[in-house]
Amino acid sequence: MAKDLNISNLLDVYGKALTEKQRDVLDLYYNNDLSLSEIGENLGISRQGARDSIKRGEESLKFYEELLGLQKKMKKYEEFLVEADLQAKLILKQCKAVAYSNSIAVKAKALIKFIESNEDLLQD
Repeated sequence: MAKDLNISNLLDVYGKALTEKQRDVLDLYYNNDLSLSEIGENLGISRQGARDSIKRGEESLKFYEELLGLQKKMKKYEEFLVEADLQAKLILKQCKAVAYSNSIAVKAKALIKFIESNEDLLQD
C-alpha cells in the first residue's frame, strides 16, 4: 500500500473529526511509520482491519479537505506571509539605499517583526 504523505498533513488539520480508532491507526501508519501488521498487534485488530481503518480515515480526510479546503487556505496564507516578508525587507533595503521617510522604514520593520513573530502559526 503506497503512502500518500499529504495524509499526515491532513491528519494534523482534520484529525479531531475522525473517530479515535481512525486517528490512532493513521497516526501509527503515517507519523510513526508502523506496518499494517504492527498496527494490528498494537491495537488488537487484524492486519486487514488496520488497512480498512486507514482507507476509511484517508477518505474522510480527503472529503473534509475537499469540503472545507483548510489545508489549501493555510498553504496560500503561508505563501502570502513569505511574500509579504520578502517585500517588506526589500522596502527596508531600498529605504536604506536612498533618502527616505523614516515612517516608511518604521512601518516596514514593524511588518517584518509581525510576520516573524507569527511564523510559529505556520509550523503547527
